[in-house]
Amino acid sequence: MPLPLSTHTPSSPADALRRLLNLRWLSIGGMLAVVVSVPWLLDIPLPARPLLQVVAALIAINLLSLVRARRLSDLHPAELFLQLSIDLGAWSVFLYFTGGATNPLISLLLPLVAIGAATLSAPYAWAVAAEAVTAYSILWDFNEQLDIYDSGLAVHWHLAGMWLTFALSAGVIVWYVVRMTAAIRSRDHALAEAREARLRNERIVALGNLAAGAAHELGTPLGTMAIVAGELARNPALDDDVRADAELLREQVGHCKAILGNLTLRAGSLRAEGGEVLPTDIWLRGIIERWRSLRPHVPLTTICQCGDPPPSLVADATLEQAIHNIINNAADVSPDGVECEVGVEETQIVVRILDRGPGIPPDFRPEADLRQDGNGDGLGIGLLLAFDAVERCSGRITFASRPGGGTIATLTLPLSALRP
Repeated sequence: MPLPLSTHTPSSPADALRRLLNLRWLSIGGMLAVVVSVPWLLDIPLPARPLLQVVAALIAINLLSLVRARRLSDLHPAELFLQLSIDLGAWSVFLYFTGGATNPLISLLLPLVAIGAATLSAPYAWAVAAEAVTAYSILWDFNEQLDIYDSGLAVHWHLAGMWLTFALSAGVIVWYVVRMTAAIRSRDHALAEAREARLRNERIVALGNLAAGAAHELGTPLGTMAIVAGELARNPALDDDVRADAELLREQVGHCKAILGNLTLRAGSLRAEGGEVLPTDIWLRGIIERWRSLRPHVPLTTICQCGDPPPSLVADATLEQAIHNIINNAADVSPDGVECEVGVEETQIVVRILDRGPGIPPDFRPEADLRQDGNGDGLGIGLLLAFDAVERCSGRITFASRPGGGTIATLTLPLSALRP
């Protein structure tokens, strides 16, 4: 019997055709079941030869159509309409030899109409409905009646067939509508995620423009601060502790100037042009050491298990910044110490940052809330940039509560997107 298409909305007419051809085998099986079981169970003789010819023709058409479908990337909706018309024609001929409109199985034309309404544009869907109505009308007067000698038995089996056909049609239609509704909800959810990603990308573009302006504006005050800090560090009138603090301030200002100097080269690039090829452990240790130089007062414990030999990858500036931002967020909420575990698991790099902060609330959504551990301090753009960089490498960031308190942030990066 004809059945509806797959449980999710087809991605293209070609996909819909392939699913329809696969489901046609069920129609062929239903026809064969009628030819074999009706004479045996109901003692009603059927013209087996023409019916088997219909089945054989449908098998041949389906095999040829499957060969063609494998070579298609797309097709005109008219071809999908033609395939549905073939199913309608096959069932109409089958019904012609089995009583026509008096055969209760004629209601099985309705699922084909439902499939056409769900997969075709309005003109083609109406055409399928018109074909089904025309076939029903023709079979009303033109058919070959079956020889049933007991009229009471004939009425009984006709009513039983009507009930069975009604039950099958109701089940198929309800099953299809429920699955179609689920597919529509899934599509709406995907569209909502796409809109959220677009809004996030727009914010990142705006941040890029602000960063370019900030790099230009901050150059002068940072230069002044570097000069003042250098003079303080060289002032013999100050004690050693103050001069050490001044030297640290001068180093931090130098880091800020270096970051601003590289901002234009790094902005918006998934892989730095001409990026250096490094072993995974050296690349990650370099990121960690640079972070330690910027925040030397927060202890950072590291465990690196990248294999022997570790896989090589192209140094990615945006991913470096993403890992840097995640460690920064952990240090903000856990200034007494942060742990970083790095490893290569099968075909991906896994970076885990563990802290002992207040943890994450149950309804925490990092893409929306932006701040790890629910901390409301700061500008709140670190996770936004981290998510963008990781997603562009086909990776992902997840957050989980840490036993004993705190948060575990996990960055998963596929090696295939980072290899030279």
